[in-house]
Amino acid sequence: MAATRFLTITDVYERFVKGKKVPEADWDYKIIPETSTALKEKYKLNFGDKFVPEDNETKNNLFQAGLEMLCTCGFYCQDLGRVMKFTEEEIWEGIKRAPKKIILGEGRDVARFYPRHGNAPIKPVIQGGPTGSPISEDVFVQIMQSYAQEGIVDDLVNGVMTTVEGKPAKSKTPYEVRATMQELRATKEARIRAQRPGLGV
Repeated sequence: MAATRFLTITDVYERFVKGKKVPEADWDYKIIPETSTALKEKYKLNFGDKFVPEDNETKNNLFQAGLEMLCTCGFYCQDLGRVMKFTEEEIWEGIKRAPKKIILGEGRDVARFYPRHGNAPIKPVIQGGPTGSPISEDVFVQIMQSYAQEGIVDDLVNGVMTTVEGKPAKSKTPYEVRATMQELRATKEARIRAQRPGLGV
């Protein structure tokens, strides 16, 4: 398979701008469900009572179906209402260039993320946190601290501060930026209180 030039962020933006205009409702209720149903039949995907498939044939078929779906459907940008598409060669090039490990945090709290396969001997990384849930600013530090002080937690995932200095953290306003900065400060304080200042976020 011939390698293609690696796509930059500007390449991706240009493809979205020039992409096909598609109503969001068509994407959500027609294109995605119809394509996934057709591919499920094509690749004979039936998990039975298994939530996660374990046999190699099913896993390979699931991957091939996902790859074909990505090539067929592409990505949808809600803000532009347009679809960007990749070739299969570009997808494989992206997979080849994907990082083989990620390191978050520092010191005794460093967390190393490695690819894991079925029954891998490497223990999974455990991320703790409210993960994008709305959190009141008056309890934000305490909630993040409650996750940070659990020894089993390898790194943190922030919640979203709903207000900053009593003002709603409304999207696309200066308060959204201020709330984000306050989230970072509050999370740092939570890590210090939990005596884990090097915990990754």
